[in-house]
Amino acid sequence: MKYINATEVLPFDLLSEIQKYIAGEILYIPQPEGKKNSWGSRTGTRQEIITRNKQIKLEKENGRSIEELMTKYNLSYDAIKKIVYLK
Repeated sequence: MKYINATEVLPFDLLSEIQKYIAGEILYIPQPEGKKNSWGSRTGTRQEIITRNKQIKLEKENGRSIEELMTKYNLSYDAIKKIVYLK
């Protein structure tokens, strides 16, 4: 979530109305119902992690040790174990 100055995106009349209730504070405006994006779907992070985890499983199947994978991917023992042993 990034910060956007309201003066850059809201019409003056709407901004004036909002300032009656809250001025000089940070206001979170949630997305409308039905328009929720799943985590990482907009940035591609989810897909990157899925690809990384597949690569970790493949390397483990090809004989790499958990310790080697920990070093290569900078993850903890438990994180690698969870990736490798989950179906």
